[in-house]
Amino acid sequence: MGVNTDPAIRPGGWWQPLDDGRIECRLCPRRCRLHEGQRAFCFVRQNIGGEMMLTTYGRSTGFCVDPIEKKPLNHFLPGTAVLSFGTAGCNLGCRFCQNWDISKAREIEKLSAIATPEAIAQAAVRTGCRSVAFTYNDPVIWAEYAMDTAAACRERGIKSVAVTAGYIEPEARRDFYAVMDAANVDLKAFTEQFYHKVCFAHLGPVLDTLRYLKHETEVWFEITTLLIPGENDSADEIAKLTDWVAENLGPDVPLHFTAFHPDFKMLDKDNTPALTLLRARQIARERGLRYVYTGNVHDVHTQSTFCPDCNRLLIERDWHQLGEFAIRDGKCGDCLTTIPGLFENQPGTWGRRRMPVALV
Repeated sequence: MGVNTDPAIRPGGWWQPLDDGRIECRLCPRRCRLHEGQRAFCFVRQNIGGEMMLTTYGRSTGFCVDPIEKKPLNHFLPGTAVLSFGTAGCNLGCRFCQNWDISKAREIEKLSAIATPEAIAQAAVRTGCRSVAFTYNDPVIWAEYAMDTAAACRERGIKSVAVTAGYIEPEARRDFYAVMDAANVDLKAFTEQFYHKVCFAHLGPVLDTLRYLKHETEVWFEITTLLIPGENDSADEIAKLTDWVAENLGPDVPLHFTAFHPDFKMLDKDNTPALTLLRARQIARERGLRYVYTGNVHDVHTQSTFCPDCNRLLIERDWHQLGEFAIRDGKCGDCLTTIPGLFENQPGTWGRRRMPVALV
């Protein structure tokens, strides 16, 4: 094996050699088995010289300062700015992918110049961001880069957020979430058929990740389900999904139902009606979930946070712009009910802006 001079190619973790000369990736449940030169399903991990290599370390599709509510995270430092970035590739194959130009990318050249973990952390400080989000494509497939960046951020008091589908193996999951402060997990549906047919994946590992986050970590997490007409939006499926959340994760995990728009290879579906989101929210609340939100539609009431005990408006949201804020010391300002999440007495003032950032 020759000397590697490309800084984007770094040794990858979570793999083992096989007796037939291939190597097996142990990062995600796909367990890709690769001959020399072959790339995994995610495209960014490759067998080079009989070893697993991450081929996009330090490369990004660009950086942008967003409101934290866009991730979406409604109970994690509301109103603050987050420095967001992603790379290329994905370990799922969702036909409806709404970041398909990034997650399905096969041209590494589309990625920008090298951005080191230290440069990212410094940029977060410089732009007044309280956190950095690994997003746009799933950070699981570039876990080494995300974890190094999270470590650099932690040294500077910057928190790390993973926006992920949660499709990861137990050993890698433990290592990955050990350095994360928050996550939004995309629970794409609640049937194995949907995951198999539409995402080329399986439901079980995602549920395992959610249980792990709740019961074995201190990571703050919220869940998002994109409702696609005729695919995963039936009342029965939503009831089963929300029953599972209530029974396995408890009533306080925020759940976001968001609206689908036709994209990628699913152009034959209509946009999700607002009434579908409202019905899903009602079903979830009837089953005991206390914090259920809608997304990708304009509805101040269903995107705002209310006290589950006295119904006081605690955080008013108009898209991603905050209005009234009545949480004090993590409690309802009226009845003192504890509100789960990470709150400060004064919310951030970033608003709904989106600001591209150049690191060099």
